[in-house]
Amino acid sequence: MSFDQPLPSALSPSRLKDFQECPRRFQYSNVERIRQPATVATTKGNVVHHILEHLFHLPPEQRTHDAALSLREAAFDNEVTDEIQADIDWATCEAQMRRDVDAILTTYFEMEDPTAVAAIGVERNIEATINDAPLRGILDRLDQNDDGSLTIVDYKTGKPPRAGYENDAFANSQIYAALCEAEVGQLPRNIRLLYVTHGSTLDVPVSPVVVSARAKSAATVWQRINTFYADGEFPADPSPRNCRWCAYKDVCRERGIDVPA
Repeated sequence: MSFDQPLPSALSPSRLKDFQECPRRFQYSNVERIRQPATVATTKGNVVHHILEHLFHLPPEQRTHDAALSLREAAFDNEVTDEIQADIDWATCEAQMRRDVDAILTTYFEMEDPTAVAAIGVERNIEATINDAPLRGILDRLDQNDDGSLTIVDYKTGKPPRAGYENDAFANSQIYAALCEAEVGQLPRNIRLLYVTHGSTLDVPVSPVVVSARAKSAATVWQRINTFYADGEFPADPSPRNCRWCAYKDVCRERGIDVPA
């Protein structure tokens, strides 16, 4: 077959993850652009990200807990559209989601003092061509430390990784580090993941060797994406792990792919 839709113009960390988990998922999401229904978890995450983004648009001295709470309604209005309300059965989950968001904000303010943060980038689009691969990402936050070094900060509303899987949690952020070096001209010193639901932080120093390896891996994936696109099909990789939470299980079954129950 051949595709009517063009490839994305760049490879983002989320698109990279789609492909690595299952190339066919990448095809559905990023080539055919079949919409994935929203979930309660993704919607809650979007609301929290919206609030924290706009909190950091305020002058440092105004980034208070009360200010964050004042941003809630605009966040819900912006992120919970009519279409998303239908996806998640808003009438039954609204009250609990509002309680969860309030609890997350309380936890966040126990984790760090945003009035003391020197954020030089908030929801910053960053892109560059690295190893002939067009890469793109959106940084939740880019902080400048007292010594002028940079820290990438990524908010997470899911669970922290299990022991032994911490390196996987940083995979996407290593691409952000490569993009910072290419566009900003400075390799960040640290990557910090704030698990704002659970109040835990993962902090890792940036390794130039690891960042270079991640960028090379992304470039290899981009080459494979172009090959599969030219061939007219991205192979499916069904497995209990890959298919368990995939939004495209029914699409695969309709197309004759043996999806695990």
